[in-house]
Amino acid sequence: MVALGDYNELEIIKQVDFGVYLDSEDGEILLPQKYLPEDYRIGDLIRVFVYRDSEDRIIATTLQPKAKVGDFAALEVKQTSNYGAFLDWGLEKDLFVPFQNQRDKMQPGSKYVVYVYLDENSDRIVATAKYEKYLNKNPEDLREGDEADLLIVGFTDLGIKVIINNCYQGILYKNEVFRQLKLGERTIGYIRKIREDQKIDVSLQRSGYAEVPDAAEQILQKLKASGGRLPLSDNSTPEAIYDTLGMSKKTFKKALGSLYRNGRVIINPDSISINAQQ
Repeated sequence: MVALGDYNELEIIKQVDFGVYLDSEDGEILLPQKYLPEDYRIGDLIRVFVYRDSEDRIIATTLQPKAKVGDFAALEVKQTSNYGAFLDWGLEKDLFVPFQNQRDKMQPGSKYVVYVYLDENSDRIVATAKYEKYLNKNPEDLREGDEADLLIVGFTDLGIKVIINNCYQGILYKNEVFRQLKLGERTIGYIRKIREDQKIDVSLQRSGYAEVPDAAEQILQKLKASGGRLPLSDNSTPEAIYDTLGMSKKTFKKALGSLYRNGRVIINPDSISINAQQ
């Protein structure tokens, strides 16, 4: 059975003036001419995204949408109607969000975090801004210190809400973030703590001394690229350190201390430099 709202590998079986037809268990599916690779042949297998067009027909494309069924994403509203909102997800037909799936009335030009799913009643691909019920609340496969994919989904007084590995919700504490993050941005982070209530704290850097070797090497590489000197010190602001090295001040001080103890760097009042005698 063809996976609607997802990628499928299908065989090209028939050529027509306006494209080719692909074989599937649900019957022949049109791939329009404009999406065909130049070197295709009958019998080739081709990876396509399958969805419904504006006339509700199942159709294929080689375009890559910004989200597929089962994904969370921040998408922009292109237009609204009496029935709901239409999101830009990178395909010719926009992604529909019914009114009942909106928290507040969506506004054209604004971005919203949504979950994409296949509606069982209509067999259509739709989205919902009430995405929390699709999150897993039991992080059995996560361990503290694990690397994770983070999607920025909201901002609070406490910090930044994220979706972890397209599955769990977590939080980045505001006082541990030293660069601007935008709604819908994806970044790499680390599982900092899994609480007894199963809530998850994440960070943009590894916790503890596990991060020190990588951070120390990063400082050395940056020093070499900058002619052996950097205008950073223990008194530098967290923002200056993050702008230069992409790490927190706490991590910087740990890594710098390690380099100093090993005789790799010289610490000056307003800068650090490579120890040329090493």
